[in-house]
Amino acid sequence: MDDVAKNRYRTGIEVRRSVLGSPHVDRAEDAATDFDRPFQQLITEAAWGTVWARPGWSKRERSIVTLALLAALGHDEEVAMHVRATANTGASRDDICEAFLHVAIYAGVPAANRAFKIAKEVFAQMDGADHG
Repeated sequence: MDDVAKNRYRTGIEVRRSVLGSPHVDRAEDAATDFDRPFQQLITEAAWGTVWARPGWSKRERSIVTLALLAALGHDEEVAMHVRATANTGASRDDICEAFLHVAIYAGVPAANRAFKIAKEVFAQMDGADHG
């Protein structure tokens, strides 16, 4: 890995940890095998070290857009993960609701319905963790 890639990876790990939390990133790294380690490196460098690290948009804005895209595409596990991540990005529950309303209009009611269901489940878990 050249110095540019190393810097992008280091930046990516920092941003990824700040958004998803260190426990999540540690689990992903610990679970990586020779087979999927290149994929973990790719998403760390490209998604987190390049796109999420760009200036211009806040983590909150990126979080809202990411949730809308994931919901529209039906990526349920990723929706849940990024709903949890809003605790770190500053996106509010109102922000998430607005994003999913856009999904309903521009990507379809079934996709938004599923996203709302997932978010409600995650909120219940988060609220339980806060009070339990």
